[in-house]
Amino acid sequence: MGYEILGTPQRPTFGLDTFGDVENGADGQPVSQAEAIRQVVAEGVLADQVGVDYFGVGEHHRAEMAVSSPDVVLAAIAGQTERIRLGTAVTVLSSDDPVRVYERFATLDAVSRGRAEVTLGRGSFTESFPLFGYSLEDYEALFAEKLDLFTHLQGEKPVDWSGTVRPALEGAQAFPVTESGSLPAWVGVGGTPQSVVRAAAYGLPLVMAVIGGSPERFAPLADLYRRAVKEAGHQELPISMHSPGHVAETDELAVAQHFSHHQAAFAKIGAERGWGPMSRADYDAMAGPRGALFVGSPETVARKIAWAVRALGLSRFQLKYSVGSLPHEQRLNSIRLYGEQVVPRVKELLG
Repeated sequence: MGYEILGTPQRPTFGLDTFGDVENGADGQPVSQAEAIRQVVAEGVLADQVGVDYFGVGEHHRAEMAVSSPDVVLAAIAGQTERIRLGTAVTVLSSDDPVRVYERFATLDAVSRGRAEVTLGRGSFTESFPLFGYSLEDYEALFAEKLDLFTHLQGEKPVDWSGTVRPALEGAQAFPVTESGSLPAWVGVGGTPQSVVRAAAYGLPLVMAVIGGSPERFAPLADLYRRAVKEAGHQELPISMHSPGHVAETDELAVAQHFSHHQAAFAKIGAERGWGPMSRADYDAMAGPRGALFVGSPETVARKIAWAVRALGLSRFQLKYSVGSLPHEQRLNSIRLYGEQVVPRVKELLG
């Protein structure tokens, strides 16, 4: 399925992720969602120009995150780029149809000349479930069955399949087919052993969303995944890590630019989920040497990424560079520094 081109622990690749977060304009009010989407396209094009390997766009259905159709946005980026791989962070497979997902991203693969991939997940946000007529009572079954169907579709041959969450298929096939013979797909997980083992059983690469605590606590899950991959009879598969962060010229400037936007974004989500407010001490701990936030100067962020790559045996690292109302211009600068200084320095540190 072409996973050999996506990086190895010895030679990892480096990506950037965004949810299309809506910035505040000069008047202090949020820009339009249309403008936020155009900003994502510009950011993806810049990521290609500065040598980043992967650009991921997450699917959400919320006012403050503008991208609900990542494949359309990625197609716009594909038309203005030549080498960067294009995918999602994540696609909420539970509330979508696997056949349509496969067809959309196979189409993206065609227009990008083989640069498409998709990361499949259950989604930590649940707005898409009532929006598309699904019950949260079926949360687990929806993903389990739809992931199973998606893996059948990867063979790009007629499929016979039946389940409880969608009509059965008899000799059905998704079109277009890809030139490589299969669409690369990863599974995004939030830290449950069951999700890790399931991805391994299907022979799908893993993306671990590390957004709190320390990346070190995910080491047992990475080890579990590798054991499960081997026990399932698969060759070694890539592991990636997605974490939030921000790069600026100095540590102090990076924190000054990032903190208030990160705090406000998590306060909004926390109010919905019953979390307590994030203090500056909480933030500083997360931005410290062993925390989940990759915030600082190019040297600081590079050293922390190199540590995480070694600690988890990563094949790819994905920095979620946008957060809340962080200004577009600061995001662009973060992308430049990441591609031009952070990534080369990580490669030096890893030897």
